[in-house]
Amino acid sequence: MLTEAQKQEYDRVGAIVVPDVLSPAEIAELRAVTDGFIERARQVSQHDAVYDLEDSHTPTMPRVRRIKAPHLHHQAYARLVRHPGITAVLQSLWGPDIRFDTAKLNMKSAGFGAAVEWHQDWAFYPHTNDDLAAVGVMMDDMDLANGPLMIIPGSHKGPVFDHHAEGRFCGAMNPANRDVDYGQAVPLTGRAGAITVHHVRAVHGSAPNTSNKERRLLLFQFRAADAWPLLGFPQGIEAFDALMVAGTPSLAPRLADVPVRLPLPPAGLQGSIYENQKGLKNRFFAAAAE
Repeated sequence: MLTEAQKQEYDRVGAIVVPDVLSPAEIAELRAVTDGFIERARQVSQHDAVYDLEDSHTPTMPRVRRIKAPHLHHQAYARLVRHPGITAVLQSLWGPDIRFDTAKLNMKSAGFGAAVEWHQDWAFYPHTNDDLAAVGVMMDDMDLANGPLMIIPGSHKGPVFDHHAEGRFCGAMNPANRDVDYGQAVPLTGRAGAITVHHVRAVHGSAPNTSNKERRLLLFQFRAADAWPLLGFPQGIEAFDALMVAGTPSLAPRLADVPVRLPLPPAGLQGSIYENQKGLKNRFFAAAAE
């Protein structure tokens, strides 16, 4: 469970790092499983239901920037959806009733891992209230050199910024708008086995990996059980309730006075945030050297 100081930090900053949630054995298994996915990516030449590839990916030099929905592809990832340490952290913030959404494994390989431009997750999937967060499992030690997640403190209490370019959703904020002071960004660093938790409205991004170290962050999206997606849940109520990881579901969404912008019209380039953000003409982060 979180301490009172940690809960206050989350409320003030919009993000926290919680050390030692996963054991060394759990991290070792995740690394080994992930190495296997990278090796099998040699047989893949374009994005598919599992892989999102770096533009420089080749069969002889596999470069994967994301494994999509990893919890659907291996039990080592799926077990973490209901990891007691992660669930306890979320219950400290929202109470007993927790629902899962989806997961992704973002990878920044040494020397070329792609940046993620500044954005708010809330722009992608607004709900009836904002008790939502992404939990990031650090599979590697993360420091300033290998492109850690960075948060603008307090931005989760502000507006939802425009994530459109030329009239279409692009999943990124235009840095020329100076919506926030990017110089105030705080890196979420820590040792492998720690988790990050960042609020769904917090402005965040990450620079390319310019170091000689891997940077793999396994991200799980969670929400309070009474937060319902404004864009609907086409799979139906049975599938929605099957995503409960703790507590009891409810048919009474909680409506909160929160700012909302819909991600419409949809991005011209679909598939992942990396593809969506190609619609942004004015970028904040320079590309890593090849």
